[in-house]
Formats: sequence, C-alpha cells, structure tokens
Amino acid sequence: MSKHQKSMYSVIIMVSIVVVSALMFSFCGKSADSQDKVVIGYVFAENNLIKPEQIEAEKLTHINYAFADIENDTIKMGYEKDEENFKLLNSLKERNPDLKILISVGGWTWSDDFSDMALTEKSRKKFVKSAVEFVRKYNLDGIDLDWEYPGLPGIGNKHRPEDKKNFNLLLKELREELDKYEKIDNKEYLSTIAAGAFDKYIEATDMGEAAKYLDFVNLMTYDFYGATVDSIASHHTCLYDHPKAPKNRSTHHAVEIFHEAGVPKNKIVIGAAFFGKSWGNVKNKNNGLFQLGDTVRINASYKNIRTKLEGNKGYQRYWDETSKAPYLYSDSTNIFITYDDTNSVKLKCDYIKDNNLRGIMFWEYHGDYQNELLNTMSGSLLNK
Repeated sequence: MSKHQKSMYSVIIMVSIVVVSALMFSFCGKSADSQDKVVIGYVFAENNLIKPEQIEAEKLTHINYAFADIENDTIKMGYEKDEENFKLLNSLKERNPDLKILISVGGWTWSDDFSDMALTEKSRKKFVKSAVEFVRKYNLDGIDLDWEYPGLPGIGNKHRPEDKKNFNLLLKELREELDKYEKIDNKEYLSTIAAGAFDKYIEATDMGEAAKYLDFVNLMTYDFYGATVDSIASHHTCLYDHPKAPKNRSTHHAVEIFHEAGVPKNKIVIGAAFFGKSWGNVKNKNNGLFQLGDTVRINASYKNIRTKLEGNKGYQRYWDETSKAPYLYSDSTNIFITYDDTNSVKLKCDYIKDNNLRGIMFWEYHGDYQNELLNTMSGSLLNK
C-alpha cells in the first residue's frame, strides 16, 4: 500500500468514526430527553356515565380513570358504572388509537388500605394478581397507584415506617407481573404513581428505587395550600416559590427534590389544577395574597371561575410574576381564590420543555372551560 493510499485509508477511517459517533450520540440523546411528551387527564365520573363526545381524545395521550378501591388486599371496582365507563373510554381509541387508559387506585379518600396490603409478600402478591387481572379483563393499558401517602397519614389513613420499603416491593412486584403479561398479551402495560409534591413525601419514600419500576411519576403539584390547614391565602399550584409564601412549596421545588432523590427527569410529570382553592374573610391588602383568611365554601372549578366569578361580584384577576400564578380577589366578598389559567399552564408547559421533563397531568377533566386549559397543554406539548 502506497503512502497516498495509507493516507486516504486513514482519512476514511477517521470520517467513519466521526459519523458513527455522531449517530450514536444522536440516538442516545434521544432516548432521555426527546421522548414523546405526555398529556395525562384524570377522569372522575363517580356514578355517572362518561360522555365520549365530551372528551377531546385527540388532545390526550393518557386517561387515568379515578378511582378503584382496595378491599381484602384485592382491587375493587369503585363505582357501579365503572365497567360501562371502561367500554366508553376504550371507544375513544377509535379517534386516537395511541390513547392509553389506566385505572387509578386509591386517591385522597381511598388510601386507607394501602399500608396493610403492602405489608407482607402474601398480601402484596394477592393485590398484584388481582390488579393485573383487572387491567386485562377491562382491556386497560396499566395501573396508576395513588397512595396518599406511604409512611404518612394523609386524611388520617393507616401508615407505618415499613411503608418506605414495602412501597418499593409493591411497585417491583407489580412491574414484574405486568412484564409477564406483556409477553403473553403482546401489549405494553404501564405502571405509574401519583406522588405528593412535598419534602415529607421524599423523606418517607425511596423515590430513586421506586422510579426503576415506573413509567411516569406524576407529581401532584397542586394543593400546596388550602384554607382547612393553612391560615394564609397562598398559591396552591404555583410554578415557583415566593419569598413571602409560608412554606417552600412549588412545582419547581417539587421537580428539584424528586430529581435529587433519583427520579430521572424523563419520568417526571408535573401537575396542573382544573380547580381553585379559596379563603374567606381575607382583608384587602396586596389584593388578598399572603393575608390571613379562613375556610369558605365556593365552587372554584376553572369552569365556574371563567363563567361565574371572573369579573362578577367584585372578583378581579391578578398575576403574581414571581410565582407565575394567577389569583382572584373580591374586595366586596373578601374572598381569595388561587388557581391555574391558560397563562400559568403555558408557562408550566414551557418549563417541561426547558427542563426535559416527560409531560403534564391534571385533575380533573370536567373542570375545564371550553377546553381552554387542555388546548394550551396539547398545543404546547403535542402540537395539536
């Protein structure tokens, strides 16, 4: 081989290495940060039949149907019309074949039996077997565990220190059972959780280990504040903390602590609220923000805010630039309302893209007004 041939051969090898390296970098980078974004809607029907024509299936990637319960260490149908609702939800796949339907188990009021169920290998196995059978029977695509909360009382539920270990064992065993039937059914089954977006939840769990068995970790980045436990009117679903806020609670803070605990960013899904929180007897200072207040009963769904409150009875909309959050205050009723709107949801979607998170979820579908919030999500994250 001549010197010229050797030189040309060396150049070809070097170019080949550069091209292969670039392709490998592109492929590897895509797996972590460029996965398809998700828009997950929780649908709560209680004892009502779902009306498929009222659900914009094309603008969702997942529906988490709430809720199933737990009884005697087995999954239990939540409401009488659930079976028919599963059929109605599956009919949405005619319009969006990629839509995934999951059953969400537990929730704020039905989490009392989680700790007992997760306590032993026998009880966990019984639940896992029943849950996977449930998913297969109703042609669902996975399970969302909404345990509020492992190692913490929530609404006053049973809890114990062992929950930290048992929670991960439950997730591991559930994932293994789902994997088994993925091969049998030739179908992907998802495993997700709804997680409390605050420091004590991180302390009570081992989220780095838990994340190994989960497709998504849905952060409930709402309910940060509420009049029943907090006397100061504050943002309940803000993007960032405010120096005057009583506690360190925000979407950004939640993302940071979950990622620091070991949850990959491409598994983190942040939450938006289709409902508001209200305080009464709030004095007219700083338009009510960070002022003392007490409990008041008012329909603060986003739909009601847009149709009956905003601009009526003295209610005016204000914007907190620090927290990136809207709020209403009426100086005639002295009522303060914190909520999400299209501006705050758009900023959350921008945050998701800027930080390479997986997507957004929301509670609850029927609280929207003319799909304003959903349109903002799907337009920002799905280009739909």
